[in-house]
Amino acid sequence: MKYMLMMFGDTESMLATASKEWIEEMIGFMVQLDKDLEASGELVFQQGLADPGTAKTVRLQDGLPVATDGPFAEAKESLIGFWVVDVESEERVLEIAGQIVEYSGRLEIRPAMDAPPDL
Repeated sequence: MKYMLMMFGDTESMLATASKEWIEEMIGFMVQLDKDLEASGELVFQQGLADPGTAKTVRLQDGLPVATDGPFAEAKESLIGFWVVDVESEERVLEIAGQIVEYSGRLEIRPAMDAPPDL
């Protein structure tokens, strides 16, 4: 079953509050996790994202798409990276998430759908 694990955060706050050693440890963990998931055949795709300050939000305004700066004006934290994994069970994805959350503090997991829901 495929799942998307979504990590949320705020780079600016992390840089202001975490030690250089902790950040280096976290990056080392993420690199090793990617290697381990790839070696096990469970990694479908992963990607870190640029700082939320570089994001654009596109909304319809008077029927036309309009782009504005930022992901969400009311939220400081936003999606900072993700993994798509193909694992045998929900228990396995929760095991992977348990490792990541030690560094992220919060992680969202959602099953990936192979097709739209039946209507």
